[in-house]
Amino acid sequence: MHVFVTGGTGTIGSAVVTELLTNGHTVLALARSDGSERTLRDAGAEVLRGTLADLDVLRAGAARADGVVSLAFGRDYGSAESLAASIAEESAAMTALGEALVGGERPIVTVSGTPWAPGRAATEADPLPTDGPVGGRGRSVNAMLALASRGVRATAVRMPRTVHHNGQGGFAGLLTETARRTGVAGYPGDGAQRWPAVHALDAAVLFRLVLESAPAGTAWHAVADEGDAVRDIAAVVGRRLGLPVRPVPEETFGPFGPIFAMDQPASSAHTRAALGWRPEHPSLLADLENIQP
Repeated sequence: MHVFVTGGTGTIGSAVVTELLTNGHTVLALARSDGSERTLRDAGAEVLRGTLADLDVLRAGAARADGVVSLAFGRDYGSAESLAASIAEESAAMTALGEALVGGERPIVTVSGTPWAPGRAATEADPLPTDGPVGGRGRSVNAMLALASRGVRATAVRMPRTVHHNGQGGFAGLLTETARRTGVAGYPGDGAQRWPAVHALDAAVLFRLVLESAPAGTAWHAVADEGDAVRDIAAVVGRRLGLPVRPVPEETFGPFGPIFAMDQPASSAHTRAALGWRPEHPSLLADLENIQP
């Protein structure tokens, strides 16, 4: 399959590009800079220059491909306004990609977060939130999945709060960055809230499996660790950085503060049973031992 990939140089995207190429697919990847282009070409991908805001470029990439993996997302999370702008940009891009595939029965795999289920681990059957700080992502993913009725094999991989590789990435990575900046490995509340996690290399395998065979209109969970307590995550970060570990206000984490404070474990039992996905790389707490002081 010739696959058009956006976001192919990120923590998840770079692993997905390698996974696809290693398993016999070819890749056309969106590159926004000379550095991204070099990285993608070195990996073995063909490159299409443009940004997530270049909707005509996205349509052209989709037209040249047998399938699409949509991973790109804005890099500015410093405020609620910038996060909302990134979500709006992603939504417009997903609409353009999806419309370009209508009627051809070609696959597109998009990404979202795992949902919240009160008092239990969320499952693949739980709906995405369509309100709150990231509700726009839920609405755009639902719109993409609805394209199943128009001849698009649209699917979604729901990612946990932390996608990690060599001690970096995801919400645990943001917690680490905040600890370096503030001098405290902090967590909101009592730290008992749980975050699910997955190693980027395991997530990449799931993206490939979903692209290759998942039915239209379905959602899947890339969850290896159902939920680690945030205070346990912070304890490893603090020990690796030589910093104190203690509670801090939600506001310390900017627009992500309310999300950081939520208890949000998630299960991938259905995904594993239906697609044969088996995570095999280090857990989050083990991988955080790779944080460099």
